Amino acid sequence: MAEAALEQFALDALYIVPTGQAWHKARTLSAPQHRLSMARLAFESMARVVVDDRELQRAGPTFTLETLRALQVEHPSAQLYLFIGADQFVAFRQWHQWQAILEIAIICIADRAPSTLTQAQFDAYAPHQHRFFTLKLPLMPVSATQVRELIACGAATAAKVVKLVPEPVARYISQHRLYSPR
Repeated sequence: MAEAALEQFALDALYIVPTGQAWHKARTLSAPQHRLSMARLAFESMARVVVDDRELQRAGPTFTLETLRALQVEHPSAQLYLFIGADQFVAFRQWHQWQAILEIAIICIADRAPSTLTQAQFDAYAPHQHRFFTLKLPLMPVSATQVRELIACGAATAAKVVKLVPEPVARYISQHRLYSPR
């Protein structure tokens, strides 16, 4: 997704922002230091990618709008883009102050091939349709949720995980026994 975003939108920089205390997540997230370490490992070799820990430093629930406002202050002449998955696009109207997000950033929806998006989903944002774009992604047969589930049920060997995530991240997951049954 990061490579596609950099290429398709000719970005000067792509900020990867591990979420802090997600207000909308019912499940417990991995410890912040693990999420930050895995993000750094996953993107360490990519030019123009910045792993930004600002949400992990923020106390209390974190909101995308706050992060976008901070980036806007830091980069006042930049056009901001927010890359989200199709699953998040479906829930976008439930986001904290979603209309304000549209004023700051263009929303780029990363969709799996074959597409799961429908025109009706875009029609729901009729007055704002010019603020939405689709990020074209290659076929991705697995999601982060599926990786966590495979590891949790013990079905994933180290060799399988390496095929699904970057090798340094797979090593980190194994070393710290993340997502494994306790």
